[in-house]
Amino acid sequence: MGIHYDYKSTRGAKAMEKQAKREKKLAERRAKRAAKDGVSKDKVEAETKMHDISKTITLEDLTNPEKNK
Repeated sequence: MGIHYDYKSTRGAKAMEKQAKREKKLAERRAKRAAKDGVSKDKVEAETKMHDISKTITLEDLTNPEKNK
C-alpha cells in the first residue's frame, strides 16, 4: 500500500523533473549545434557584406563585380 499511496502526490514533481531533464538535453543539443555551425557561419558572414541601408541601390551596385570586393 505504501508504494501506491504516494503515487498521486508525487506525480506532479516527477513530471516536472522529467520536463526539466528534457529541456536540459534539448538546450545542450542546441548549444552543441550552434557551436558546430557557428564556425562556418562566421566565415560566410565575413565573405558576404551587407549593403548600406541608408544608401539607394543603383544599377552599378548590382552589376559591377569590382564593387563587391
